[in-house]
Amino acid sequence: MNKRIKLNVSGMSCASCVGRLESALKKVVGVTSANVHLSSENVIIEGDADTAALVKAINDTGYSVETCEMHYQVAGMGCASCISRIEKAAYSLPQVIKANVNLASEKLTVTVISALDFDELSKVITDAGYSLVETEKKGLFGEMNSGEKLLIYRADWFAAAASMALTLPMLLPMFGLFFNYHWMPPAWVQWALATPIQFYFGARFYRAGWGALKAGAGNMDLLVAIGTSAAYGLSLYLWWTFSGEHGQPHLYFESSSAVLSLVLLGKYLELRAKRRTTSALKALENLKPIMATVWRNNIWQSIPVAQVQSGERVTIKPGERVPVDGEVLKGQSQIDEALISGESVPVYKTVSDKVTGGSVNLDGILEVTATSVGAESTLAQIIRLVEHAQGAKAPVQALVDKVSAIFVPIVLVVSLITLLSWGLGSGDWTNGILNAVAVLVIACPCALGLATPAAIMAGTGTAARFGILVKDARAMERATSIDMVIFDKTGTLTLGKPELSEMYAFNSSEQDALQLAASLQQYSEHPLAQAIVDKALEQQLDYLPITDFKVVAGRGVKACHQQSTVYLGSTFWMQELAISLPDLPSKIPGASLSWLVSQAPNEQAKVLALFYFSDAPKEHAAKAVTQLKQQGIKVAMLTGDNQSSAEYTAKLLDLDDYLAEVLPENKAEYIIKAQQQGFSVAMVGDGINDAPALAQSDLGIAMATGTDVAVSASAITLMRGEPSLVASALTMAKLTYRKIKQNLFWAFIFNIIGIPLAALGFLNPIIAGGAMAASSLLVISNALLLQRWQPKV
Repeated sequence: MNKRIKLNVSGMSCASCVGRLESALKKVVGVTSANVHLSSENVIIEGDADTAALVKAINDTGYSVETCEMHYQVAGMGCASCISRIEKAAYSLPQVIKANVNLASEKLTVTVISALDFDELSKVITDAGYSLVETEKKGLFGEMNSGEKLLIYRADWFAAAASMALTLPMLLPMFGLFFNYHWMPPAWVQWALATPIQFYFGARFYRAGWGALKAGAGNMDLLVAIGTSAAYGLSLYLWWTFSGEHGQPHLYFESSSAVLSLVLLGKYLELRAKRRTTSALKALENLKPIMATVWRNNIWQSIPVAQVQSGERVTIKPGERVPVDGEVLKGQSQIDEALISGESVPVYKTVSDKVTGGSVNLDGILEVTATSVGAESTLAQIIRLVEHAQGAKAPVQALVDKVSAIFVPIVLVVSLITLLSWGLGSGDWTNGILNAVAVLVIACPCALGLATPAAIMAGTGTAARFGILVKDARAMERATSIDMVIFDKTGTLTLGKPELSEMYAFNSSEQDALQLAASLQQYSEHPLAQAIVDKALEQQLDYLPITDFKVVAGRGVKACHQQSTVYLGSTFWMQELAISLPDLPSKIPGASLSWLVSQAPNEQAKVLALFYFSDAPKEHAAKAVTQLKQQGIKVAMLTGDNQSSAEYTAKLLDLDDYLAEVLPENKAEYIIKAQQQGFSVAMVGDGINDAPALAQSDLGIAMATGTDVAVSASAITLMRGEPSLVASALTMAKLTYRKIKQNLFWAFIFNIIGIPLAALGFLNPIIAGGAMAASSLLVISNALLLQRWQPKV
């Protein structure tokens, strides 16, 4: 089928880009023509090419396609086989380049290259036998909004409870058989009880099964519908053909009713359990304040948080949630950030401190300037990150999806073989039907589909409660194999707030040297720069005029002052510049050094001063290293600091290895060497200069207290700057993957053992139905055990 696709492309700059892009696209299978428009920055492609292949070709050429991620709730999913059908339906739309279904949260996430109309997507999903739920009207798992009145017969529990009540009169007499009592109700009473269960409460299975048939596929609902209908139909046949004058035929209405009731009960319990797996995400959603008090038009007025603009003044009273990310202008208070950062102890805030939206102001009035609002706020980013992680598929899920796609057809074939084997082999068609029914209802595709996502949702949600944000399931899998952790030093293992502990002047007074150094460092964001600026402000020194300021990555800063070039940086840089340095006046254990040097045109460089900075290790740094070693992990440190400072910290924390005076570009080289030696490496950092190393490592872990660049380059983000969270993150990942393996084992073992037993006649349909319902509940309950985990303090 020939189709026309329009893609918006960024990164093109000249006519040569047009030729490169058109040439690359024409090589994609199925493309008949490709026209790139430089002025409007888009490309129009005709042919029958796969959209994902087109996007890959553009990305591989060095450009990028503008994409958008959209999330929807899906109603009608029953088991793992539903996943591939819904994804296949979504892929049928040319705008969709990626579709991902999470059975545990019943969510569909699509990545699209252009606007996707809700009705358009809804149609293809409906044609596949499901329906999209408008998220603004429904909550997670289709929950009604709190303001909506719920009728009792629409409640989640009603179908299970009512069908169980109707089934009990048929099940209780079965216990009388053990005592030789026959209490079974008359045939017409059994029929009257079983019929509403079969066709009213069980209607959902017929609807979903018919949708699967129309789409040319199968699912759990189809198996249940066929199996219970067979038992119900057999009962009608035996009742109709019964010719005895006394007594009544042995009917199987109780079997069909009990199976449906057990499955409905299992579905209800499964739904409740699934809701618990998203409790962390819902807790974060509940942190969003609705209103904010803002200074507008010379008065304080209450407005919706969504209308607050960056730069506006906001006041927060005791007991209120902080509505936006901001910086404190006035006041002081204790702030509870437990649900955001996992920090259980309230944090003291005063003027110039930053506050995070969603945290709770405990005991003082604060006035803050809004810095990040709406989608850019920390809370919004955390929610997006947790949603993405919970919706992502683990690599092992690919195998499960392949098994699920052929699972239902195989079960139907096994059921048919069972029927024919018993009927033709022994002539007992009644037993053949019952055993075939048992095969249909013991099959557990739900357990297979829930095994992986339930564990990932519970694991990532629990980790988020304690300030550990995982980007996706792949990061969790990589974390299980880590055997070497490399820390950056400043701000990661140390407090990142160095103090100017000592200074020596050589060809200048101390005051003049400090004033010049502060004039250079006023434009730098490095922690050492802030220490010098703070000391100059303390002494009330004014800044000197400087020009041509420049940061030299990993070395220091330089600028021009009164026709001289002034350098302030590391010993290593001074040696690179061939500047002769005096002997160190003293040695301070663990101190970092910076030299201040001035060089006039055509003159030799003059060393003006030497600065010593002390940066203490974080409170739990030593314990963090110990915890990692107890897991059999080698711990190393990379730093741009001098050798003596690095050696002091390494000995203090008992590190296995360290490397000092490392330039940012060389950090990645050290990681490559470790990887070549067979180590699976995790890099922990918080600065811009850590980004290349974080990207190179097998697992990048960033402190959220650092820069956005480091956070974006990492696979795991720690909301608190505590090194001990690194060991906790790796432990949580291992526990989650252990649960995935356990769940897959139970899901497969239920089917491997249960289906043959049912086929051989060892399982009553009622027991088979109960086992099927129990299998799903087992894997979810096992995953929920992760919510009991707490990190070691």
